[in-house]
Amino acid sequence: MTAAANQSGRRSTSRRLERAGIRDVAAAAGVSITTVSDALNGKGRLPEETRSRVREVAERLGYRPSAAARTLRTGRSGLIGLTVTTYGEEPFTFTEFAYFAEMARAATSAALGRGFALVVLPASSRHDVWSNIALDGTVVIDPPDQDPLVTELYRSGVPVVSDGKPGNCPVTAWVDNDHEAAVLDILDHLSEAGARRIGLLTGTSTDTYTRLSTEAYLGWCRRVGQEPVYETYPAHDPAAGAVAADRLLARPDRPDAVYGLFDPNGTDLLAAARRYGLRVPEDLLLVCCSESDVYAGTEPPITTLSLKPRKIGTTVVNLLIDAIEGVDAGSSGGQRAEGARLFPPRFRTAGTGPPPGTLMPTELIVRASSQRRSPRRTVSPPRSPGGG
Repeated sequence: MTAAANQSGRRSTSRRLERAGIRDVAAAAGVSITTVSDALNGKGRLPEETRSRVREVAERLGYRPSAAARTLRTGRSGLIGLTVTTYGEEPFTFTEFAYFAEMARAATSAALGRGFALVVLPASSRHDVWSNIALDGTVVIDPPDQDPLVTELYRSGVPVVSDGKPGNCPVTAWVDNDHEAAVLDILDHLSEAGARRIGLLTGTSTDTYTRLSTEAYLGWCRRVGQEPVYETYPAHDPAAGAVAADRLLARPDRPDAVYGLFDPNGTDLLAAARRYGLRVPEDLLLVCCSESDVYAGTEPPITTLSLKPRKIGTTVVNLLIDAIEGVDAGSSGGQRAEGARLFPPRFRTAGTGPPPGTLMPTELIVRASSQRRSPRRTVSPPRSPGGG
C-alpha cells in the first residue's frame, strides 16, 4: 500500500472515530442539548417544526446516540425482544414461515426507526439466554393460554406486547386480526362459489389464532346446518400438514372446499387433490392463510388470506416502545396502521383491567382456486390415490 493510501485510510478512520456528537447537533440546529435529546427521543412539548429541524440536522451530520450513554442516562438498554411461544418446548424455526419473516422484518425496521434494536430469541433454551440479555421489553407472537414465559416477564416488570389476543396472559397491550370475521368471510366466499361441504385444516395448539379460527368454523357449521369436516395436526411440523391434508381428502364425507389455516396448507392440499384425481377448482375449492407469493404461481393460483404481518409488526413495536417510554397509546410516536381499531385508549398498570388491544384488517386475495366455473350440486365419493 502506498504512503498516500495509508494517509487516506488514516483520515477515513479518523472521520469515523470523530463522528458528530449531541453538542454538534445542538450547535448546528441552534438549540439546546436538552432540545436535541427530546426531539430525537420523541419527548417534551416541542413544536413539530423544531423536531423536524433537529432530526434533519442529526441525519445530515451522521449523529447516532451512544448506546452506553443512553443506558447510563435512562437505565434502558435499547434492546427489545421478539419470540414465538405458541409451541412451547417443540423445535420451531419460525422465520422459515412467511408470516413470521414479514412480521419480524417490519418489527426490526420499526424498532430501529425509534432508536431500539430487535433481538430474536427462542421461547425456551437449555441456556438461560433470557436472563443474560437486558431487555427493555418483549414482543411475543401468538402466546398460548397461561404462557409461563409471558407471566414471568410480566412479573419481572418487563413490558410485553403480544401479536395475538393474549387470552389470560398478563400483557401490556396486544395486536391481532379479527379471525372470526375473516373465517366467516372465507366460508361465505366458498359457499357463493358453489361449495356444499366445506372442510378445515387446523392445528392442535391453544393460541388464539388457531382457537378462534376453529371456533368460527364450527359456529358457521352449526348456523348453516353442515356437519363439521376437519382435521387437526401440530402446525410446527411441516410433514404432519401433508398427512393431515391427505386424511381430510380421504374421508368418506370428503369436502368439496377446504380452508387451511397455515402457510403450507395450500401446496399440501393441492398435492393431495392430485393424488386423489381431484381437479382444482372444478372438484375442490381451496383457500389458505399465507403471506407467500408462491401461491400466485401455482397451478392453479391459490386464493390466500393475508393477515398483514408488516402492519402488525410495526404496530406491536410502536406500542411496546410507547409502554417502555411511558407514552399514552393515543399519543404514540409511531403511526397506527390504516383501518386498525384501537381500544381502550390508554395502557394499563397491573390490576387496572384488561389490556388494550388493536384489531387489524385482513385481506382475501381471490385467485382461481376458489372460483368455480359452474356451481356443483353434489359431492362425489372419495377415490383411492391415483385410482380410477
